[in-house]
Amino acid sequence: MVLQESGEMYLETILVLSQKSKFVRAIDVGEEMGFSRPSVSRAVHLLAEGGFLSIDELGGLKLTDAGLEIAEKIYERHTVISEWLISLGVNEKTAVDDACKMEHDISDESFAAIKRHIAAS
Repeated sequence: MVLQESGEMYLETILVLSQKSKFVRAIDVGEEMGFSRPSVSRAVHLLAEGGFLSIDELGGLKLTDAGLEIAEKIYERHTVISEWLISLGVNEKTAVDDACKMEHDISDESFAAIKRHIAAS
């Protein structure tokens, strides 16, 4: 199953929330992302059906290995691109907003080149 950008965003949000709290619920994801309960519920169930997360009996969300791999990849891209843009003089809000758009579309090759450039600087 290939994830769309929205699925990647949900996984990334669950990863970030799970770093703050051991118990992450769909309602927490909705509050963080600003999405309605029905939208989050549908997305969470689709991600669970796709094997990207599991839902325990109390409604807690946990990323599977496949979900964690994608979430960590997207989060790394978000972090690196945001910091890189800020270092280039872009204001923080714009850098974070732009990184959020770029993280889903940039190729592995281009991202690796950015990381090499940053490391060489």
